[in-house]
Amino acid sequence: MEVDDDNGPSTSAAVPDGETTVPTANSTPVQPPAVPPAVVPPTIAPLPAVVPPIAPIPAVRPPVFKPPVPQNGEVKAVDSDSDHEVDGRATAGEYEISEESRLVRERQEKAMQELLMKRRAAALAVPTNDMAVRTRLRRLGEPITLFGEREMERRERLRMIMAKLDSEGQLEKLMKAHEEEEAAISAKAEDIEEDIEYPFYTEGPKELLDARIDIAKYSIVKAAARLQRARRKRDDPDEDMDAEIDWALRQAGNLVLDCSEIGDDRPLSGCSFSRDGKLLATCSLSGVAKLWSMPRVSKVSALKGHTERATDVTFSPVHDLLATASADRTAKLWSTDGSLLKTFGGHLDRLARIAFHPSGKYLGTTSFDKTWRLWDIDTGMELLLQEGHSRSVYGIAFHQDGSLVASCGLDALARVWDLRTGRSILALEGHVKPVLGASFSPNGYHLATGGEDNTCRIWDLRKKKSLYIIPAHSNLISQVKFEPQEGYYLVTSSYDMTAKVWSGRDFKPVKSLPGHEAKVTASDISADGRYIVTVSHDRTIKLWTAGNIEQENDMDWTEG
Repeated sequence: MEVDDDNGPSTSAAVPDGETTVPTANSTPVQPPAVPPAVVPPTIAPLPAVVPPIAPIPAVRPPVFKPPVPQNGEVKAVDSDSDHEVDGRATAGEYEISEESRLVRERQEKAMQELLMKRRAAALAVPTNDMAVRTRLRRLGEPITLFGEREMERRERLRMIMAKLDSEGQLEKLMKAHEEEEAAISAKAEDIEEDIEYPFYTEGPKELLDARIDIAKYSIVKAAARLQRARRKRDDPDEDMDAEIDWALRQAGNLVLDCSEIGDDRPLSGCSFSRDGKLLATCSLSGVAKLWSMPRVSKVSALKGHTERATDVTFSPVHDLLATASADRTAKLWSTDGSLLKTFGGHLDRLARIAFHPSGKYLGTTSFDKTWRLWDIDTGMELLLQEGHSRSVYGIAFHQDGSLVASCGLDALARVWDLRTGRSILALEGHVKPVLGASFSPNGYHLATGGEDNTCRIWDLRKKKSLYIIPAHSNLISQVKFEPQEGYYLVTSSYDMTAKVWSGRDFKPVKSLPGHEAKVTASDISADGRYIVTVSHDRTIKLWTAGNIEQENDMDWTEG
């Protein structure tokens, strides 16, 4: 159908199927054929286009390696966040572990196992006694010691063995070893309780007990006499102690060299006066002891018997006997006529000094085997082997009462022993170097010691401490001797080639005795205090007397 241009566009244009035409305002509605209305579904506003999200890359968490701690019959639990996943990728092939990571994991597991083993070992009870450690190692079938292994290392090895047995579940073996050890200890304890009760002292022979009783009886009498004499001097108005001491010190101050004699071909090492002062004994490094008549120091006899150098000689205070000590580890008893009576053997090293007990029945010897010993003169039996010094014992001296003995040695210590009980009653510490000489004062309560620190110390036995320190010499002090009657003065001999006399009242110097050309090794004072003798490495014997005594001796010889 044609439409005029004035009428506008045609409204009868073809409309596609399924579309609705909307009439314009000036158009004439056209009645469409009767068509049943189509059911139109409700229109829904279209949703905006959503871009599907990209899955985030999971952060790779470093795996935490937990070492397996298997227990008896337990299965190690798997500690993983993907245990619930069934997907094979999560369990089998998600991560590949490199060889280096595997080695690191093995090292970490091994270190953790060692740490746990050490913790388990630290919680175990291990014996501290080395013998108990050895016993337990033996019961466990392990070597009781390894080459170069010390006590603590052995104990740590036992601890680790026990921890290993515990971790491996071998508790039965460990408990069995414990039970056997406890049974053995209990059985041993029962046997000890039934059979033996250990004493707190070393039980000696019956002869030693008899000697202690004899020494106790002797010392009681001597101590009573000494105290009675001291009381008499104190209470007697006629006794003037100061005047008596002054006279003795004046006599000592007037000492002069009376005689000098060559004593041996080798250096001299010891000297001693006889109890009556008529004989002098000397010994030397040649091993020979010699007897000399007094006061002219003429040779009487030679005592040959030692195979090594002689170290000391001393006369008996009661009998006409003398004893010598030697580096051949023996001491010998001689008569004054030169015959050998007894040989005392038992020391394990060379002897140093030697001394008689005041009763004359016993002999004391010191040795480099760290002991001093007491011998019976009559039987030659060793009564006492006394330890107590940590190093060699050098000097020995008996108390005038016979109840005490002092020993000194290279451990810089002096000890006082009670012969009646066998106990060490005093340990005198003060010297800083070896102590070589000791001497008791006749007053009963003073002890003098001298040593390598060049000092002489005076100890008060009543106060148990050092009373006075004498800076005596410029070299070591080889021997110390109190005047034997009253202890009014003290003589020290030294390696500075001199001997010196000191006051027994205030310990001031009284007289210096120079003259030797080498070390002075020993000195002695006669029983009446009239003579002092010194011997030296210069092989000479020097006799010192007071001036008036020398005149009296000259008169005696002219009268004879």
